[in-house]
Amino acid sequence: MGTVLITGGSGLIGTALTRDLLATGWNVHYLGRRKIEKAGVRSFVWDIKKGVLDKAGLDRVDHIIHLAGSGIAEERWTTHRVKELVSSRTETARLLLDTVRTERLHIKSFTSAAGIGYYGAQTSPHIYTETDAAGNDTIATISKLWESAVDEWKPFTRVVKLRTPLVLSSEGGALTQLRKPVDLGLGAPLGTGRQWMPWVHIDDLVRAYIHSITTESMHGAFNVSASGAVTNAEFMKTLGRTLQRRQWLPPVPGFLLKLVLGKISEILLEGSRASNTKLLETGFAFEYNELPKALSDLLE
Repeated sequence: MGTVLITGGSGLIGTALTRDLLATGWNVHYLGRRKIEKAGVRSFVWDIKKGVLDKAGLDRVDHIIHLAGSGIAEERWTTHRVKELVSSRTETARLLLDTVRTERLHIKSFTSAAGIGYYGAQTSPHIYTETDAAGNDTIATISKLWESAVDEWKPFTRVVKLRTPLVLSSEGGALTQLRKPVDLGLGAPLGTGRQWMPWVHIDDLVRAYIHSITTESMHGAFNVSASGAVTNAEFMKTLGRTLQRRQWLPPVPGFLLKLVLGKISEILLEGSRASNTKLLETGFAFEYNELPKALSDLLE
C-alpha cells in the first residue's frame, strides 16, 4: 500500500472513498480549504486564491485523487458561475502541479474526477466512447476545460480521468433529491422522458478510483457508467417501484424546467449513453449493472 492525497475528500465520493482506502490499509491525506477532523486521516489546507498550500500534505504521497470542485448543479449557470465551475477544478489541479514540480516530487499517478457531460447534453442513439470528441454546449465546454488542466500532468506522471455520470448513493447527492417527490407520490419523468440517464452505484465508483491507482496500465479517460442504461422515464418508474410509490403524474414539461433552472436544465432534459468497454478491458467489473439491483441495495 502507500499514501493517497485526496482533494475534496469531505464530499460524497471522497467520504466513501476514504472509508474503503483506510479499510484496505492505505494512508490518506486530505487537502482542502480547512482542516477536517477524521479518524485515520491527516488533513492539510490550501488557499487557491493566494496560490499556496501546505507542502507537508504531499509528504510521501504516492497517488493523488483530485475530487475538489464546485458542485455542477448547485446554482444557476450564470456567466460568473460557469467561470467558477471551471476555475474550481483547473486552478486546483495547476496549483498541485506547480508544487510537485517546484519540490521535485515523484507522484505515481494523478486520477481526476471528470464528467460524462464531456460529450455534451444531447439525446441520440449513439453510444459514446472515449475516442469521441467533446461536445460544444456549456456542460461539454466545462468538462473539456477540466480535463485539459488535468492533462498538463501527463509529462510528470500517469494520468487517469474518470468520466462520471449520475452517482447513486443513499447518503446524499442526486438520488436523495430525486426520491423526495417520489416519496410524496409526485414522481414523474422530466421532459419527454426519452433522454438517456447514465448512472453508477457509488460502491462501483469508489472501486474504480482504487482500481485506477493500482492498475498501472490505465491511462487517459474512462467512462464509469453501469452497463444497464435506462431512459429518464424508466429510471423514475424503477425508483417509484423500489419505494413502492405509484407514478401517476404526467411528465414535467421541459419548458417549465428551463424557466425555473435556466441552462442547468440541459443536463436534465438531454442525455446519451456512454460505453464502459475501455474500463472493463482493464479488468474492472461492476457489481451493480442493473438499476433495480442498485436502487434496492441503496433504498430498501
